[in-house]
Amino acid sequence: MLYDLFQWLNKYDFPGAGMFGYTSFRSLMAIILALLISSIWGDKFINLLKRKQITETQRDASIDPFGVNKVGVPSMGGVIIIFATLIPCLLLGRLNNIYMILMLITTAWLGSLGFADDYIKIFKKDKEGLHGKFKIIGQVGLGLIVGLTLYLSPQVVIRENIEIEKPGGKIEVVHAAKEIKATQTTIPFFKSNNLDYADLVSFMGKHAQEAGWVLFVIVTIFVVTAVSNGANLNDGMDGMAAGNSAIIGITLGILAYVSSHIEYAGYLNIMYIPGSEELVIFICAFIGALIGFLWYNAYPAQVFMGDTGSLTIGGIIAVYAIIIHKELLIPILCGVFLVENLSVILQRLYYKAGKRKGVKQRLFKRTPIHDHFRTSMSLIEPGCSVVFTKPDKLFHESKITIRFWIVTIVLAAITIITLKIR
Repeated sequence: MLYDLFQWLNKYDFPGAGMFGYTSFRSLMAIILALLISSIWGDKFINLLKRKQITETQRDASIDPFGVNKVGVPSMGGVIIIFATLIPCLLLGRLNNIYMILMLITTAWLGSLGFADDYIKIFKKDKEGLHGKFKIIGQVGLGLIVGLTLYLSPQVVIRENIEIEKPGGKIEVVHAAKEIKATQTTIPFFKSNNLDYADLVSFMGKHAQEAGWVLFVIVTIFVVTAVSNGANLNDGMDGMAAGNSAIIGITLGILAYVSSHIEYAGYLNIMYIPGSEELVIFICAFIGALIGFLWYNAYPAQVFMGDTGSLTIGGIIAVYAIIIHKELLIPILCGVFLVENLSVILQRLYYKAGKRKGVKQRLFKRTPIHDHFRTSMSLIEPGCSVVFTKPDKLFHESKITIRFWIVTIVLAAITIITLKIR
């Protein structure tokens, strides 16, 4: 809104109006505004949640090995993240940009899905929340919307890399003058680093391109579902999901910025994506919202984000990576989310395998994996064997959280490095 207003004012030489034409200025404004909204309004919203007694039953002091009591802490704090992200984007973003529109839809869509889950848990007193099949339907639906929009929208184009050999054997990367629609994505660690989904179905001949888009939509659905669930599982300790997601968001912002800048994209030999600079505005608002929320969510938490927040931030990360054609970097960048997902899946499979044999067995003391490091063997059901019993020493959740942040920072650095190590 403000972008269009100041663009109009700039025509009449209004002082300072031209600043809104710079992505860097709007990005900094977005992160500051989001930070202010989440920190100032967030405090008022938390007080409202307390007055209305909108809390989710958490573990009490008898279960936590360090005696941390979290009964009565307000939940549904993800609303703070959502509003602190949406408002700066609506004010500072170009609302006719398809990438910005998709990110706003993603935020509202998964925010509503998570809100429904939290509402059932809190107000209906149902610990299971929204039935799993409805969550999957919502995630698959979003994946379809994103995938089909990227396929059908004329705004979604790229300019391919072209390597030119100069005298002396020097290779220079330039970008094609023509913008095309393509199902290409970046492959880490490979010099010829673009994978075209259409190449994977080349056996379909003249229909390979259409089949490539079908495959792309399927991949989109899988990535959205996997990452949103991973973020949801990661939200089990104070500040854990918010901190990890902020680090991931900064990395994605860097990737979007270089993809939107033709010179940087050429230098790094990655595809140039016209119009993706608006994604930088969005991710800055997202980062500001998370940091502001972390002010209240850091240990000891004054508020929990609930599924309203965790499902939303996971979906935002997934869709963002897909839009900038970096979804194959997600296993590296979101390695913490991946391990959380795998730990739960492996735990269930191992437990069911033992159940069929008539024995009780676990791989880990407790999952998601972050809970393994704070769970004592004395809390394991009698007669149940555990494969991984180490470490013997239990860690306080604040230490586990900080160490998970450090791991995510290392993974983020590796993700950025992959753009040059090929």
